[in-house]
Parts: sequence; C-alpha cells; structure tokens
Amino acid sequence: MKIAILSRNENLYSTRRLKEAGEARGHEVDVIDTLHCYMDITSSNPTVRYYGEELPAYDAVIPRIGASVTFYGTAVVRQFEMMGTFCVNESVAISRSRDKLRSLQLLSRKGVGLPRTGFANRPDKIKDLIKNVGGAPLVVKLLEGTQGIGVVLADTNKVAESVIEAFMGLKANILVQEFIKEAGGADIRCFVVGSRVVAAMKRQGAEGDFRSNLHRGGSAEVIRLSKEERATAVNAAKIMGLNVCGVDILQSNNGPVVMEVNSSPGLEGIETATDKDVAGLIFEFIEKSAKPNNNKTRGKG
Repeated sequence: MKIAILSRNENLYSTRRLKEAGEARGHEVDVIDTLHCYMDITSSNPTVRYYGEELPAYDAVIPRIGASVTFYGTAVVRQFEMMGTFCVNESVAISRSRDKLRSLQLLSRKGVGLPRTGFANRPDKIKDLIKNVGGAPLVVKLLEGTQGIGVVLADTNKVAESVIEAFMGLKANILVQEFIKEAGGADIRCFVVGSRVVAAMKRQGAEGDFRSNLHRGGSAEVIRLSKEERATAVNAAKIMGLNVCGVDILQSNNGPVVMEVNSSPGLEGIETATDKDVAGLIFEFIEKSAKPNNNKTRGKG
C-alpha cells in the first residue's frame, strides 16, 4: 500500500517509528509536511499539491496534526477525505477532540465518567463556579493548553478565585475541574487502535507536581487495566470518532474518569513502557480498514 504520514517533522520519534513500521510491513510510506500542502478545490477533481506537484493517490493517510496547526491540518485531512482517501483519524474527529469543552460535553451526554467540570465567561460567577465543582482543591485549565501547560492546582478557594480572575483578565477560555485527590498525581494513558486498547501505561507525576505528563518529568510503567477502565477508554474513543487515540483516565473513588482524548498520541512513552510495537499495530489496523471512500464523514462538516 502507498501511505502518507502528515507530520511537520520526519525526525520526531512517532513519525520515524510509523515510517519504519510501515516499511517493515512492505508498504511505501511518505512523510508529508502538513503546512507545505495546498489544496486545489474543484467540483470534479479535488487534489492536494505539494512543492509544486500534485500528490499521488494514497491508499491511506495517517494524520499527525500538532495542536498549533489544527485549523490548517484538519483542512488538509478534509481534502484527502474529499478525494476518497482513507484517513486513520478524520478531520471532524480531530477537531472535536481538540476542543476540550466540546469533548467533555459529548462524553457527558453519553454517560462517560468525568471529573465534575465548570465553564463560565463572567467573573461575577466565580464563587458559584468554584462551589459547583466541590470547592478547593480544584484544577484550572486553559482550553488551548497541551502537555500540562496552562494547568494550575488551586489549594484554597481564595487561590482559585485569584487564578480564575487572572485567566479571565487575559480573555482566556478556561475549565474549572474537580481535583481527584485519590489519583495521587498519576493517570493512565490507554492507547486505542480500532475498537480495542492495544497498550496502557500508568504515568506518575514528578515529586511535588500533580501533572503526570512525561514531558514534565513524569515516569511511566506498564499497567493491567480493569474491565471498566478498558471499556471506558474504548467508549471515549468511539464517541470522539477516533480510530487511533490516547485516552487519559484517572482512577477515582467513583470509578475511571476521562481527562482527555488525544488524537495524535505520542508513541515513545507507550512503546518504551510496554515494549509493544504500537506503530505496527496501527498499520495492522490500516491493512484491515483502508478502502477507497471508507471515511464516515466523506468530507462533510
């Protein structure tokens, strides 16, 4: 098969591993810089052009769209959908997962376990906003934040008020969330491919840091998921419409709660912790699923 990886950097671990895994399975794999693609939008023959030439017909596209280029990246993915190319993650699903508020609303509607979350615009609602999520300690998150950036733990209601006022003063969109103390600064990354969890690791935050992101000095180890945790991860991925994703779960006293669904999960941490060929499993999914015009959205929306 001829497969394209949409990635800004071919030297990134995840991009490199995907290319290696695909070629090891006999596929022709090209790495395409998303921002250097441009689109010829016509009624009869939509195409994607790259460095002055029309890209060849691909059997499948693997989007690795960074958060900073979501708008343009999803437009490129949508163009491939219009051409009938199978996209591992579709444009609508990527956009949906990148909007943290929308994601939580969709998961909530389907009854998925979540930390209690508040969202508001007017500063005069701050006290009630804090009260509604159970009071301090609580977590304040920037909607646009990634890799633990823009996430603050407020220990007291007074600190929470100050942090929320500061963010609102900057016209930033924020979420206020219940702090799951019993998680102990750890979360579980479930790597979903297709309709199953293919690998899982428990990430522990660095000493003194409640954020478990590996980019921020956290550590990871393999974990055996409970039946409920596995079902929660698969259900969250299905609701988002993502075929490949990382679902981040906290272990609470009320069962697993979903923190985030990541449409471009990194491979280095999960492959190192679990010693599994996750990149190879992604290509195994593509081999079974990639057919012309096999996108659910077919370029709509």
